[in-house]
Amino acid sequence: MHHLHHITQILPLSPSPTPRAMAKPENRTNLASCFVATIFLIFLLIVVFLLYFTLFKPQDPKIAVSAVQIPSFSATNGTVNFTFSQYASVRNPNRGTFSHYDSSLQLLYHGAQVGFMFVPAGKIAAGRTQYMAATFTVQSFPLGPGPTLVNGPGNVGPTLEMESKIEMAGRVRVLHLFSHHVEAKAECRVVIALTDGSVLGFRC
Repeated sequence: MHHLHHITQILPLSPSPTPRAMAKPENRTNLASCFVATIFLIFLLIVVFLLYFTLFKPQDPKIAVSAVQIPSFSATNGTVNFTFSQYASVRNPNRGTFSHYDSSLQLLYHGAQVGFMFVPAGKIAAGRTQYMAATFTVQSFPLGPGPTLVNGPGNVGPTLEMESKIEMAGRVRVLHLFSHHVEAKAECRVVIALTDGSVLGFRC
């Protein structure tokens, strides 16, 4: 019994250094691999953000109005009715397609809408320009006193000042990953002669 008790105390002291010695290099290798992977991911994120904010940063499309015309005009008993035409271009400066929603071209007099044209949804390819021509009939409306009814220069006589508004909202997808909301708008003041409806000028 005394001999067995002596063996029992010796058995737990048996050294087993092999598994512990083998685990240390493996842990160091895993730690180094994780460190390299983390550095690579950080570098990749920095490159993506730099590209996004330099080459691929979303920009609002630009609307340029090139001409305004009044093909037909009539003024009687203090009311006017006419046909309104506006020619414009929409440029998409982005590196992704501009997908715009339904929008409209509005013609305002004294802040009230007197004319309207629906612009259907569509797409403008990256870096491309789309040309638009809008023509619609403005129903008769009474002329009122105020800043929009003034005397024109020289022998032009009284003039009528109105405002046209067009706004196109949509989304641009960048790098096939990010979708960004963008808007394009143009507001123009148009001055026409009440004698014959000729366009004296417009400013956007």
